[in-house]
Amino acid sequence: MTDQIASTKRAPKPKWLRVKLPTGEKYKKVRELVSEHKLHTICESGNCPNMGECWGEGTATFMILGNICTRSCGFCAVVTGRPDAVDPFEPARVARSVELMKVKHAVITSVDRDDLADGGSEIWVKTVKAIRRKSPGTTLETLIPDFAGKWDNLQNIINVGPEIVSHNLETVRRLTKQVRIQAKYDRSLEVLKRLKDGGMKTKSGVMLGLGETVEEVYETMEDLRSVGCDVLTLGQYLQPTPKHLPVAEFVHPEQFEEYRVKGLEMGFRFVESGPLVRSSYHAEKHVF
Repeated sequence: MTDQIASTKRAPKPKWLRVKLPTGEKYKKVRELVSEHKLHTICESGNCPNMGECWGEGTATFMILGNICTRSCGFCAVVTGRPDAVDPFEPARVARSVELMKVKHAVITSVDRDDLADGGSEIWVKTVKAIRRKSPGTTLETLIPDFAGKWDNLQNIINVGPEIVSHNLETVRRLTKQVRIQAKYDRSLEVLKRLKDGGMKTKSGVMLGLGETVEEVYETMEDLRSVGCDVLTLGQYLQPTPKHLPVAEFVHPEQFEEYRVKGLEMGFRFVESGPLVRSSYHAEKHVF
């Protein structure tokens, strides 16, 4: 296998990748709140296959710092370009929506903001604090970028102390340059190590089906454990548009189960592993 991800035609999705259409009153209520408060969710921007299930349960993963990313990862459906100016009122809007939705566990993520000196960390801190003021009983997971390796910005997240801090490795070492063009495998491991050293409970996610081998997946899992990562999510990569990286393989559910069992043997506290698993899937179960 070469270091390049093979170019293939879009293969039909297998039966185990069928997703239920969004329905129900709770789903409608969440959609209305997101629209009314002009919020961005990774559920929509990232074309998440679990949007119907999660929104139907009255939960959503909020995306702060706008919906335009400064990076152009080959897997991601979020728009790349020049972001708008930071909205100082965004933390208050997110906090108000978490309150209205009566969320017990909120997941917050963001686009990469390499255009900002602080990488957006100030808005991150303000958002966490605003949610805690409005909903003191709500636990928080922050799914953060790597802040381009500017560790003072990462320290701002550690200082505010979310219950879980997540940073996704996304793929195996060999494929990182193709999948995460502006990111670095070892820098992401360093993010997770610094978070752990700062007393955080940590989490990371990896997409499968991009051309990685089973051995590479196990090596990646070992790398994550070597920096103390507590929670691991493994899911099937789905090509969002024809312009994005193709799916090299649809990984069978039985293989996902093998990874789950192996991950628990390695010492991860939780392992979510399945074709439709995404980084915030069942996130409320990962608080410990």
